[in-house]
Amino acid sequence: MVALRTEIADVNAVAAESDRLYALLQEAVDSSLQKVGYLPGPAPKNGHAQNPTNGRPERWMCSDKQRELILKITNEHHLDKNAVETLAQERFDKSVIMLNKLEASGLIEELLEQTGQNRNNGRRFNGTIPARGA
Repeated sequence: MVALRTEIADVNAVAAESDRLYALLQEAVDSSLQKVGYLPGPAPKNGHAQNPTNGRPERWMCSDKQRELILKITNEHHLDKNAVETLAQERFDKSVIMLNKLEASGLIEELLEQTGQNRNNGRRFNGTIPARGA
């Protein structure tokens, strides 16, 4: 939630000031919507990645194990982080770090397929990537 206050000296200026503030807020929203998300490098052990645009930590919405696996697959297979981000945007209409557990599971499954991995012959995935040819 955002709250905004302003003082107006002339009561006749309320409409103009309201229009000005609305335009300012709309511009900020539009600017935020134009920024594409990102997939950071390996996250620190506290589970927070640094946002390169503002330096503040950001928390992934999926589980820590899912975050670690997405980063592991991306790094070990030298996947383009922008391509992984684009995949998340196309499939789920959100940034990788904003994926919930179910969406992250779908992304992981697709990354495993793209890298030639399978999900242990239909058994529940245990968080480790089997070696090629295994």
